[in-house]
This record gives sequence, structure tokens and C-alpha cells, in this order.
Amino acid sequence: MMSTLLKAVSAIFILMVSLGAKATPIDSQNPYRLIETVAQLTFDRFKQDQAKIAADPEYLKVIVTEELMPYVDARYASYKVLGQYLRQTTPEQRDAFSAAFEQYLVATYAQAFTEYTDQKIAFAPAKDFSQEKIVTVDVVIIEPGRPDITVAFKLRRLKNDDWKAIDMIAEGVSLLASKESEVAGLISRDGIDAVITQLNQLADKPITLKSDVKGN
Repeated sequence: MMSTLLKAVSAIFILMVSLGAKATPIDSQNPYRLIETVAQLTFDRFKQDQAKIAADPEYLKVIVTEELMPYVDARYASYKVLGQYLRQTTPEQRDAFSAAFEQYLVATYAQAFTEYTDQKIAFAPAKDFSQEKIVTVDVVIIEPGRPDITVAFKLRRLKNDDWKAIDMIAEGVSLLASKESEVAGLISRDGIDAVITQLNQLADKPITLKSDVKGN
């Protein structure tokens, strides 16, 4: 299940790297335009920064932190992952878990970006979202020689009418739901503080490029 999600992450979240780019305004109050604008910006950004990424793979974490995470509702996502255990935590534990989970997301997305090739993206038609609080943006990832990957990108409307990403559903599997199930088992067995420590350790793992894995 998680391998399917990570494959989808490696394709879909390359769309998000240029969210903060200054050249093209980002309409954060329209979830469909938000995603489509990101698609237009991303490939140029990756081509531009390939030398930096090759020289220092940790640079991917910088890109994710500066460009992606401002458009991800990481605290909301972390609370959803805590699920039933949210009410059993102290405010300090919730803050620590949220911070650790955000850094875990940064590392996860950064590692996923190492899978970037030259995927093409097709968007489903936009729907009326004027009365909606949660919107799902359907995306199809097209790569020659491989089956298409269908992804549902879920966004949440904030009080100021901006939209932020909260989840991704790849071929029917929710990234948040999968992580919630995993975290619930860890909290039940080891406690919240141990899970926070583990998330921080995972976030600190170095980013590894494909060439590094092969020993080239």
C-alpha cells in the first residue's frame, strides 16, 4: 500500500515545488488554478536546479520547505494522523508531533522528488467549489511505457478562503489514512513521545539520489 503511494508521490509532488515562484502569481483561492499553475512552473524549476540537486541532494529539502510547505496544511494533516490519540496528548506533545510530522513530510517529499523524470499531467475539468470546504482535484499522471496513475489531490478551504493541501489519494489509497494507521499502532505500542522521536529521526535521514543507491 505505501509503495503505491510513494510511487504516486514521486510523480504528483514534483508539481508542487514551484508553488512559491515569483514569476507566475498563484491563485490560492482557486484550488484548480492552484494545481494547474504549479504544473506549469514545476518542470522549469527542476531543470533549472538539477546541478544544485546533483551537487547536494539535501537541497531538495530546502526547495520543499521554502516552496511547498507554505501551501500544505501540515498541522491539520498531523492532527488527522493522530486521530483518536489527539485528545490524549498535551498541547506540548501536539506541537512537537506537528513539527516532527511536518519535517517528516519534507523529507518524504524531497526523497520522492529524486524519482523525477519527465511525466506529463492531465487535469480533470474544474467543478463549482463555491460552497465547498473540501475539494478533490483529479490528476492523471502519464508516463510513456507505463500505466497511467490516477491521483486525487485533496485541498481544504481556510477561513480566509485560501486553499491548502491536506491529503493525496493514489489509486484509492489515502496517504493520511495509511499514515494514521501506522502511527496509531506505534503510539499504542511505544507512546507518543517515542513516535515523535522516530519521526524526527526519519526526517533527518539524508536524501539519496538514484546514482548514490547504485554506487555510481
